Amino acid sequence: MRITPAVLCLAAFAGVPQARAEGYEFLAAPQTDLNRMFRVETTTGEVGVCQFAVKDGTIGVTLCLSPGDGAGPQEAGLYGLAASNHAQEGGVYRVEKRTGKMSACYVLGEQVVCTPQAR
Repeated sequence: MRITPAVLCLAAFAGVPQARAEGYEFLAAPQTDLNRMFRVETTTGEVGVCQFAVKDGTIGVTLCLSPGDGAGPQEAGLYGLAASNHAQEGGVYRVEKRTGKMSACYVLGEQVVCTPQAR
């Protein structure tokens, strides 16, 4: 067997724990006349939302709302988003993929909020 620099490099890092990169999932609200996009941080479960808005004299703006009640970081897990098939639903569900816990997330005033997680 021939040992190459690539094999040596792989062997050097084989026992090193990798840093876990935080990532996001994105999902549009099912409501057909709404241009709202939700995001969830897949490790912490924090939910945010952005949408396009027309602003006179410009090409428009992206409005992003901060997390409010229940939408902030949760217990560490593996989070995702799911939508219902209801054409008038303006919110989405945050799901914890390991435990099956879910919460409904939607815009309330100037923030995104989520119900308490339940199974």
